[in-house]
Amino acid sequence: MGRNVEIKARVDDLEALRKRVEGLADSGPSRVVQKDTFFHSRRGRLKLREMSDGVAELIYYARADATEPKESSYLKVPCPQPEEIRQALASALGIRGQVRKQRRIYLCGPTRIHLDSVEGLGEFVELEVVLSAEGRIEDGITVAHSLMARLGIDPDDLVEESYIDLIEDPNVSIS
Repeated sequence: MGRNVEIKARVDDLEALRKRVEGLADSGPSRVVQKDTFFHSRRGRLKLREMSDGVAELIYYARADATEPKESSYLKVPCPQPEEIRQALASALGIRGQVRKQRRIYLCGPTRIHLDSVEGLGEFVELEVVLSAEGRIEDGITVAHSLMARLGIDPDDLVEESYIDLIEDPNVSIS
């Protein structure tokens, strides 16, 4: 399984943040439209991601719901037949919901920076500090905190939930 340290934060001014990201990034942006179909799962989260370039993958991930930088373990499997996979998983597990987003992806050292416009929720930034097999979580947390400071990401804007949780919870403010 892959591992990373990640954060998610609400963004008030995505254009201003984009300019700061482009000043730090080694490469990007690549742009993609994503549709994530989430399935019921006893542990972690399971989703089928379909992208505007025709690529699809099944992704399982597990992480704590916490605002601070946290470890996420994930497994990605290419899906050459996403419609059939969606039907099989919907029949077996049931569909939890869908998340649609436009994403700009930048790379900055070991970190993937995602600038997301999420349908029905608004604008967000995600930092995913990719860890090697022997990489220490503490080192990933340090990188995440450093990038947050350099990009002006306010800790008060951090979000603990996944996008699907925010969509499902009527008590969550989605300004």
